[in-house]
Amino acid sequence: MPRKPRAPKRRIEGSYPIDTGTATIVALPERDGAYLLEVNSVPSTQLVIDAPRVLDFDYMRWIATALRCWIPEDAAPDVVHLGGAGCALPRFVADVWPRSHNLVAELDGALGRLVRDVFDIPPPPRVDIVAVEARKLTHALSPGATDAIIRDVFFGNTTPAALSAPGFYRAASRALRPGGLYLANVGDRAELSSVHAELTAASSSFTHVAAFVPRDFTYGNTVVAASDRPLTALVAALGELGLRCVGVDC
Repeated sequence: MPRKPRAPKRRIEGSYPIDTGTATIVALPERDGAYLLEVNSVPSTQLVIDAPRVLDFDYMRWIATALRCWIPEDAAPDVVHLGGAGCALPRFVADVWPRSHNLVAELDGALGRLVRDVFDIPPPPRVDIVAVEARKLTHALSPGATDAIIRDVFFGNTTPAALSAPGFYRAASRALRPGGLYLANVGDRAELSSVHAELTAASSSFTHVAAFVPRDFTYGNTVVAASDRPLTALVAALGELGLRCVGVDC
């Protein structure tokens, strides 16, 4: 019997209007199904549609490593993602932990709808994208509602001040279950002023806090972690990736 011909692959490259401006999807030549999402000309997410465990941005791989050394393989975690963009990390979590529930706060509702349409996002409740401001969602979470919170929110190249203030960290700590993990993507420069400010704010609500920074760091992404549980496992796992630990838990 002759093989049924494959349906032609949908073409998704192009520019799309969103609530905050323009989203652009660029096909990447190095791999079939690989795309870069730009939001208002700023690279936001890189992913491979049929391979949710492939994470091309370094900081996403660091966060993924932290999650995998923290959450048991057979768990069904609830994870809150503050900042959605292309939903690379929600897709990763949904694939590694098939029984997980991922709640994604994406302020730009049109962007959230676009991403769900073109990037093969698992349906709710595995990945639920809501159009809401990240701080508002965090404060609205019930006590002990989630196992992990991942913050990846930027306005330009900085995190909004409301998402790095002590009050925000109090709300995040309250929303986490005992042993829960908070992770944040923090952009910084060599002097690490933003990292140290985040560590100070996080210390007001969490017993254990640390930041993870590439060696010979001059500018770019770092990861801040916080929990009521010691971060020993994270220090070891991220150290193997070449990151140095900054903070009292190192």
